[in-house]
Amino acid sequence: MDPCQLSYVPQLDKILPRLESGAASQILLETDAPIRCLTPSGLQQVSTQVLSQTQVLALVSELATPEDRPAIIAANGIKFFYQFNDKQWLVQQENDPSTTRIRIRRWVDRAASGTPSDGSPTATVRKRADDAPFRPFSNAAEAKEAIEKLLRIQVSRGAADLHLRVGEPPIFRLGGDLLRLEGEGPLTDDMVSSMMRSVMPDKNKAEFEENWDTDFAHEIEGVSRFRVNVLRDRHGTASVIRTIASTTVTVEQMGISAEVQALCHLTKGLVLVTGPTGSGKSTTLCSLVDLINRTRSDHIITIEDPIEFVHQSKKCLITQRQVGVHTQSFKSALRAALREDPDIILVGELRDLETIAIALETAETGHLVFGTLHTSTAASTINRIVDQFPADRQDQIRIMLAESLKGVISQTLCKKIGGGRVAAREILLVNKAVSALIREGKTVQIPNIIQTQKKLGMETLNDALLNLVKSKTIEPEEAYVKSVEKKEMGSKLRALGHNIDGVAGEE
Repeated sequence: MDPCQLSYVPQLDKILPRLESGAASQILLETDAPIRCLTPSGLQQVSTQVLSQTQVLALVSELATPEDRPAIIAANGIKFFYQFNDKQWLVQQENDPSTTRIRIRRWVDRAASGTPSDGSPTATVRKRADDAPFRPFSNAAEAKEAIEKLLRIQVSRGAADLHLRVGEPPIFRLGGDLLRLEGEGPLTDDMVSSMMRSVMPDKNKAEFEENWDTDFAHEIEGVSRFRVNVLRDRHGTASVIRTIASTTVTVEQMGISAEVQALCHLTKGLVLVTGPTGSGKSTTLCSLVDLINRTRSDHIITIEDPIEFVHQSKKCLITQRQVGVHTQSFKSALRAALREDPDIILVGELRDLETIAIALETAETGHLVFGTLHTSTAASTINRIVDQFPADRQDQIRIMLAESLKGVISQTLCKKIGGGRVAAREILLVNKAVSALIREGKTVQIPNIIQTQKKLGMETLNDALLNLVKSKTIEPEEAYVKSVEKKEMGSKLRALGHNIDGVAGEE
């Protein structure tokens, strides 16, 4: 294939042969259910993933022409014809206000009369315009259509990320693994650059030219929002695009413990959610903000780069600001927030000393502050904050942390057995004993406190991982790899009868 072309196979094209062979008569797509086929023996499940409404619509969008997409965006009145292997298929939504249900079935031409088998008026069957591979882009509109096709595939397949690299085909992160889009040739620098510039705001174009990397958000109406990072590597322009859920998530969906939920009812203090990049920190914070939004009557200000989850005001008033769009920096927005009558402030990232200092002062003066750090354990989180400051200020910062820090949730994502991912969380809830250790600089003893205070809702990362192994949610090898204290984890896994000899990273 010409490397300047890009094609893809819609996911449903892999299922349509079942209808073609007569093994099934319909494909059924429905919210809160996997993909199913209607066979002579009844409905048969053909996928394991339960579909959201967004994923149902994205699967259908892969088959549609641009003219059909307004109905898909509205999730109402979807009806069009699709050509596959020289046969026509009717894609039609059922009129059911309680769910989104779409059926795909063969269109039988009655004596070539042009009348579809469902008796609807004569319709012109169009081959889907996007069946053709992408060609070299002659303008920004073509480049935008190309990148948005890939993003629709990303959503329909439930992929977390899309990687674009020169010399590689498009690559998706699905269930923690990187998978190349089948049947594709390598991308060129011109292709990646054109696609990125077609969706990049002007401010970010200037930032990219100056710094050679930039972050922004992009939205396809009716499909999803995306967090986009564009960079340059030794081959040229590259990008990583993350799917952001179009709806907020709840603490119930996230499995957040009651003790952590209780942190949302505080009137002041600092709560930190930490973990490596891609560990789900933003999703956990989203669920906590959603809980506050549903149960309190306060003003929440979020400062993010970029805005990921969009919150609609419920009982609370929510103000969301994006760094670089609505404010110059985290620290300037955080300073300004104090004059904007906030009750709760969410800081997307505590990036520098000044932002951390302002967050601590804000938490001390009667506000509840949520923030994130890229640390892997509760103890290392405290050390990272203290070490940001000059030596002559560190004792003062320990005192401030001892007074204002209320909880640390450190998490990592693990591959689930059977597909998908699940978060393992270390939970530190600050009580008098923990405050004393922070004040005295004895953070090395914090894991012991967590271990002995389980009844208060605290949990070490190793215990969280072991519980996932015991419930057969993750494999023992996955728990060992994701553990920070591997020696202890290895001993506990062996005590449970698991052999981890030869596991990568074994000590």
